[in-house]
Amino acid sequence: MDEAPMPHLAPPGAGLPAPERLIARILLALRRRTTDRAGSDARFREQREVVRRWVAGLDDASAARRVLIARPLGLEGSSRYWSVWMTLDHLRIVHHEIARIIGGLGKGTIPAGQASTAAVKPAAEVGHEVVAAYERSCDVMLAAAAAVPELRTSVRFPHPWFGPLDAAGWHRLAAGHMGIHRVQIDRIIAGLGRTVR
Repeated sequence: MDEAPMPHLAPPGAGLPAPERLIARILLALRRRTTDRAGSDARFREQREVVRRWVAGLDDASAARRVLIARPLGLEGSSRYWSVWMTLDHLRIVHHEIARIIGGLGKGTIPAGQASTAAVKPAAEVGHEVVAAYERSCDVMLAAAAAVPELRTSVRFPHPWFGPLDAAGWHRLAAGHMGIHRVQIDRIIAGLGRTVR
């Protein structure tokens, strides 16, 4: 089956529509107030398990096929034409970056560089090896958070949409981010003509 021609999408890093970004900021602030470390870890692990189960049910050709999907809330428009493997590659990149940020903030230092949604886009050509790399990245992110005794750090690192976040904010963001991409994977698989559960 041939892939559709490359659709015209917003450029990487274009962000979310302003009203949606505002709602996302409010939801993250609420999650930070109402969810503790254990709850956030549990949500992250639940999303991870769902993704693991769905990916295990795909053959390599299906997992590599790019599908144009309707944009889920919280997803940049430039990310609507990915494969399942591209989505795992993006999650792998983001998990390592969040682990680096949490680790630095936990030591009282502001990590070098800046967070950029454009800089964490996946490779267009990625293969089955990404599955194991994604799983390792989940472990790295969870371990980084577990290594910080107090996630409500005095130093902060800015997210391009959410502003300066302490380590707890980045930790809560990781779980929500997994949820957005779980929806994305669900829609990609549906676009392949399959169902997941």
